[in-house]
This record gives sequence, structure tokens and C-alpha cells, in this order.
Amino acid sequence: MMITSSSLKPGSAITGYGVARVLDSGDPNFREGELIWGTTGWEEYSLITTSSIRFKIQHTDVPLSNYTGIFGMPGITAYARFYEICSPKKGEHVSVSAASGAVGQLVGQFAKLMGCYVVGSVGSKEKVDLLKNKHGFNEAFNYKEEHELDAALKRCFPEGIDIYFDNVDGKMLDAILNMRTRGRIAACGMVSQYNLEQPESIKNLINIISKQVCIQGFVSHEQYHLYPQMLDTLLPYIREGKLVYVEDIAEGLERSPAALVGLFSGHNVGKQVAAVAHE
Repeated sequence: MMITSSSLKPGSAITGYGVARVLDSGDPNFREGELIWGTTGWEEYSLITTSSIRFKIQHTDVPLSNYTGIFGMPGITAYARFYEICSPKKGEHVSVSAASGAVGQLVGQFAKLMGCYVVGSVGSKEKVDLLKNKHGFNEAFNYKEEHELDAALKRCFPEGIDIYFDNVDGKMLDAILNMRTRGRIAACGMVSQYNLEQPESIKNLINIISKQVCIQGFVSHEQYHLYPQMLDTLLPYIREGKLVYVEDIAEGLERSPAALVGLFSGHNVGKQVAAVAHE
């Protein structure tokens, strides 16, 4: 979630995707006691319009926090962008930036399930170990320890890159553009650029032409028609332990601001969740 000063008024609640239980309803389609996920306030109780609700929660044998991540907006983002935009094929070489985050950890595992070779870039040794030992990435590197990103990518991808799932933009995207002919890039996020006064320039754009690279972005709310299909695909993987989803849970509303700020410096490990209350 990106927040700007113009989008907030002093004293108003921040909004974002969350899970809630219906306490009272003026809409006959939503009854007391039902669980929903959609746009809620960062508060203990919210008045939610029907248009803010994405789906009712039917499957409660998985943690409810998963509906802020793998079964929520990050899940549909990873699912739709990877399969629809990247069109992966078995044996292809896939790079994922911010690879231990809410979306990146899923994309890497989807690629592994497809039989791809997968490398993730992250910002700490702890996250490198997580990708390799828990998520099954073939390789991972800490970009903060690399003096030359080109050299790091060449080391991890001696035969080149077919697919790049971009969550950061900037220098990483610039280096990745030295990819294989007809490479595909899913433009998901630009976390390295959001707080810069002057965004970094991209110098290797000529490769889009010379190597026939396809770059595409999209907004997640236009992909929710794929949500039932996504659930049918991912629920068995989670139940069978073929997908592992890591969450970084901040307990209590008072810890939420620090958790949000920490996203922009990579303090979170996995999907950042703020737990306001428990069942």
C-alpha cells in the first residue's frame, strides 16, 4: 500500500486490505458472524461499504491472516502477473526481486512448481537463507553486498534470464534488461523509488528493442475474476505443504505504523501483517 500526505486527513483512519468479522449488517448478503476480506480501516471497528468487500471467507482451515497475503491481494497479484504476463515454461530462468516479500515469495515458488530455475534478490543474509532453505529457490543473493549487479546476475544466471518479476525498479531493473531475447518482465512494484525526490534513470532501455523484451504492468483489482481459480489452485498446495507462506506479524494496532515504515527499508521478513485482534 502506498500512502501519500494528500490522501490522509489528521484523525482519519488509514485504510488497507484486511480481514474482519461482520458484527452487524444492513446488507442481506452479509450476515452477522460471517468473515470477509476487503478494504478495512486500521482500527478495531470499521464501518465498511459493500463495495469495499472483495469476498466472503469460506475456508477457515488456513490462518485468517493468509487472507491478507496468499489468499488476498498479494496472492492474486502474484498468480495473475506470473501466469498471465510471464507465460512461464518449464526450464526457463526466472529472477524475482524483493523475493522474500508478500508477492515475491509466491512468484518464486510458483516458478519452482513449473520446473523453472529461480533466483531471488533480497536485502539480508537471513532472507537469502529463507529463500534457499524454506522456499526452495535455486539461488539467492543479498543485493546490498553486491558492488556490481551485472556481475551478480551473471554469476547466478550464466545462461541469461527469461523472466523477471520486478518489485523494485531502479538499478535492479536496469541490470536485468541485459536479458535473453524475448524476455518477459512483469512490472509489479517500484519500492526502491517511492520515497526518492528524483527517481533513478534507466540506461539500458535500448535492450527492449534489440532483445525484443516485453514489459507489462497491470492493476490487481482488474484480475479478481481469477480469484476462484486461484483458490482452487493454491489451497491444495498450502494444505499439502507444497507452498510455504511466511508472515511477519506486528501484534497490536500501536505497532502498525512502525511496521509500515519498516517495509521501505526491508525490515519485514515475509508478508507484513498487523494483528489488531484475534479470534
